[in-house]
Amino acid sequence: MSDNTAGALPPVEDFSELVNYIADGAKPRDMWKIGTEHEKFVYRRSDLGRVDYDGPQGIRAILEGLQRFGWKPVSEAGNTIALIQDGASVTLEPGGQFELSGAPLENLHQTCAEVHNHLAQVKEVAQGLDVGFLGLGFDPKWRREDVPVMPKGRYNLMLAYMPTKGNLGPDMMLRSCTVQVNLDFGSEADMVEKFRLSLALQPLTTALFANSPFTEGKPNGFLSFRSQIWTDTDPDRTGMLPFVFDGDMGYEAYARHALDVPMYFVYRDGKYLDATGQSFRDFMAGKLPALPGEKPNIKDWEDHLTTLFPEVRMKKFLEMRGADGGPWANLCALPALWVGLLYDSAAQSAAWDLVKHYTVEDMARMRDEVPRLGLATPTPGGGTMLDLAGPVLDIAMDGLRARARPGVITADETEYLATLQETVASGRTPAEVLLERYNGAWGQSVDPIFEELAY
Repeated sequence: MSDNTAGALPPVEDFSELVNYIADGAKPRDMWKIGTEHEKFVYRRSDLGRVDYDGPQGIRAILEGLQRFGWKPVSEAGNTIALIQDGASVTLEPGGQFELSGAPLENLHQTCAEVHNHLAQVKEVAQGLDVGFLGLGFDPKWRREDVPVMPKGRYNLMLAYMPTKGNLGPDMMLRSCTVQVNLDFGSEADMVEKFRLSLALQPLTTALFANSPFTEGKPNGFLSFRSQIWTDTDPDRTGMLPFVFDGDMGYEAYARHALDVPMYFVYRDGKYLDATGQSFRDFMAGKLPALPGEKPNIKDWEDHLTTLFPEVRMKKFLEMRGADGGPWANLCALPALWVGLLYDSAAQSAAWDLVKHYTVEDMARMRDEVPRLGLATPTPGGGTMLDLAGPVLDIAMDGLRARARPGVITADETEYLATLQETVASGRTPAEVLLERYNGAWGQSVDPIFEELAY
């Protein structure tokens, strides 16, 4: 979502301005916030099909229905494509996946209340339209060609470009859902520590939240097919970012990396101009083919940073990107896990001690294996992800206790880790639970998932 217009902002003249944009995200600890995002599929209850943008059960009608709760519309080319309210937004992914981008909040109780309020609102609107919302990492039933594309200009550009870089980019755009959390850092050194720890543990997050074992009505051979998709989407902008572990990692190193990731678009005068595959370096020199003679402004840089899709992404904050979409409890558990690990210095140090001996090659291997193996993925030293999960959750619990953010009836935020503790105690990912139901009570049909995992 961008409001960039030609000439509205001064041009960026020096690379240092790009670096400073990221550096300006650093905040003192007492200003750190939690921003949670989650996506969900929208489907017709009558035939379980994905909904179009228009029509009596369409996305437009849902967006209009939500405005009764005070949400304000954002339009593009005459279509409502988002809603905003009090620092939060509701946006549309390419296939109509409904995303809540939550406001920056102070504690997990507020985060979970925000999720609850949002789901209550969409459920009320959905009941009137006879549609439902599904929490899952990948569409379990419908083919790529069965999914309607939402009327946002950037999506057509991306859908045309992605098949030139990998085989599964359109599936990522149209058939996947995730839950993410955005967290702050205190300084450049703190950012580097958090970035490294987050990358090292992202495969564990993928295992704990693995929830996408079906494609077009049948098991696909993966526990997190959503995660597998990212390995064949676009190598220029995805992956584990080995340079983060180099000695010169910092704001400048990330900005250099982002500068060399090919562009998707430039937004001018309400239109997305096709810049796919073109260079931001050329843009800085006034040599961008899409806009010859023009230099970028800082909003162009902000837009460009949103088109990078590594396992951990940096903008003015760090974004954890390893988890599948899932049920209500998981939407609170993901931020709880990362806040527990990263918002208490003792917990952050203890977690790093668990993984600091991992090599870049170790992490790449785990990233490659975890979509299929989940908690059974081997870790360096002879254990598995399941062996790692217990100590990591214990550290996260300690970190949340140390934060001591009381709720209405609780002394801290540890309650939100309960669903992950259950996963570790059982030794089974959410995907394995679904596969057991598929092969048992569901009679090898995925249709019951639309009831059992509906919000």
